Amino acid sequence: MGAIIGSFLATIAVRWPQGRSVLRGRSACDGCGRGLRAHELVPLVSWIAARGRCTACGARIDRLHPMIEAGCAGVGIAAAIVAPGPAALAGAAFGWLLLLLAVMDARDFWLPDPLVAALALVALAGAWVAPPDPIERLIGAAGGFVLLWLVAAGYRRWRGREGLGGGDPKLFGAIGLALGWRMLPAVLLVAGLIGLGWVAFERLRGRGLAADDALPLGTLLAIAAYPAWLLMITAAA
Repeated sequence: MGAIIGSFLATIAVRWPQGRSVLRGRSACDGCGRGLRAHELVPLVSWIAARGRCTACGARIDRLHPMIEAGCAGVGIAAAIVAPGPAALAGAAFGWLLLLLAVMDARDFWLPDPLVAALALVALAGAWVAPPDPIERLIGAAGGFVLLWLVAAGYRRWRGREGLGGGDPKLFGAIGLALGWRMLPAVLLVAGLIGLGWVAFERLRGRGLAADDALPLGTLLAIAAYPAWLLMITAAA
């Protein structure tokens, strides 16, 4: 299921930032526009069989397709291992949307409101089948949003320019709705450590970042949030 859903999510990640419809028309090659046949749409398998290229025009298939398909399959497997039935499905949906948001923020610095809203709805639905309790979730949603909103407002007032994207507080609020307030400090800490690790890695490559270079905070938060959900569910089992 994860690989199949990942195939659709990859289409969203590739087409939506380009202003192309993800719901209309048949699946087609991004290079020549040829409609794809059923055997060319099997997640992962078709990409491997075609060696990553369109069989008609030879154009390279965006590697986001197999990467997101494989990532979503991994998310589904992890959810199924740590949680039973409905809780696994809720956790997998949470992870799938986090993966999509992470990719879109990393590539385009964009966290679309409809996707963040969908993440919040999945988190809310998860309250019926998995911990934490609804009160902790609501506190987490409010606390996560307010915390980053205040950080963004303070930075704007101090430096006179934007320091956080408008989608980051919303995403952190949705994550708080899924994990509850107790997990938010750990998620923020891990996200920060990942960001520092990335900066250190770039410096080792001789590509140091300037003070005004941007990092996709939404990507860092999403990467930290799903392992936090897995640990939370494992501890509650």
